[in-house]
Amino acid sequence: MRVKVAQVMASDVPVVEESTPFKIVARVLISADMGAVPVVDSDHRVIGVVTDADLLLKEEFKDQYAHEGYQPPLRARLRHLFGRPGRGRREKSRGDTAAELMTSPPVTIGPETAVVFALRLMDRHGVTHLPVVGKDGTLEGMVGRHDLLRVFTRPDADIAREITTGTFGRSLFRDLAMVTVTVDQGVVTLTGRLHWRSDALTCTRLARGVNGVVDVIDHLEWEEDDTRTWRHR
Repeated sequence: MRVKVAQVMASDVPVVEESTPFKIVARVLISADMGAVPVVDSDHRVIGVVTDADLLLKEEFKDQYAHEGYQPPLRARLRHLFGRPGRGRREKSRGDTAAELMTSPPVTIGPETAVVFALRLMDRHGVTHLPVVGKDGTLEGMVGRHDLLRVFTRPDADIAREITTGTFGRSLFRDLAMVTVTVDQGVVTLTGRLHWRSDALTCTRLARGVNGVVDVIDHLEWEEDDTRTWRHR
């Protein structure tokens, strides 16, 4: 029941080729109101990504006065030094085509991947957009951080249904059927009485892991605390 990348991605995505000039790439990004554009080969396979940040390097590294010799702040230089390998920022600032601007090889993701893994992949590689590709590497869409926010627009009824019949329904803990789930603006409230405290904690953890949940309010009661021995394990 996890929300998948295919459910939130943009499918009508403009593309550029390696030979596409700088200004055309800029116009594509502006017209599409996107922060990144895939670079594809003749078979529509993704070979790189150009972002708005890549284009803006050309302005960032321009000398504002004679012999300025601009250097980015140390923190920015360290971040890029230990980031993904590829062309240096100053080298990219001299680029005139998509091939000279793009990051390659691109970080891509499949359409059936859960959105949580898309976020983790972005964080791991320091990117904000991921081309979505099929098994043959051809482009199927594009997903950015803005798109992933859509998980928080899920209707409350859908979230409640997934927790009750999906998450709790598949649980090995039979007592979870005694839990009442209500959702308001993405905030889940759990009420009911369980035998074991560990079951109550499991309930809260499972509910918090559902896509679109903003917070979980735990009003569960329990009869016996079986967690006191956890500290000694």
